[in-house]
Amino acid sequence: MSAETTYDIGKALSEKVNPGMEDALRARYDALVPGLAETVVDVAYGKFYARGTVDEKTRLLATIAALTALGSQTRPQLKVNIGSARAVGATREEICEIIFQMTLYGGFPAMINAMNAAIEVFEAEGAS
Repeated sequence: MSAETTYDIGKALSEKVNPGMEDALRARYDALVPGLAETVVDVAYGKFYARGTVDEKTRLLATIAALTALGSQTRPQLKVNIGSARAVGATREEICEIIFQMTLYGGFPAMINAMNAAIEVFEAEGAS
């Protein structure tokens, strides 16, 4: 019996919070950077998101805060992480409050852009 690898751990977590992400990354980027999708699953999900010191919801809310403060260039990643946070139990209100709090660190434009990204995720949830 082999020990579970960080890739295995990351794959299970990424499929829980963002089903199909690795396949989407592979289809989009692996022709240019072979192994990129597997690296994201192994490193981001297996070595960072799965550390366990804080729960998944807290870690994803922290990620949403950072991406919000970084500004509009992070919009695609922000939407993915908002969806992932919803998948682990974060409420719309919690997500919006975290985004609003980032007004102090990223400014009003960053907060408004992130709030619009959140609205798009919430509207997509309603459509499914």
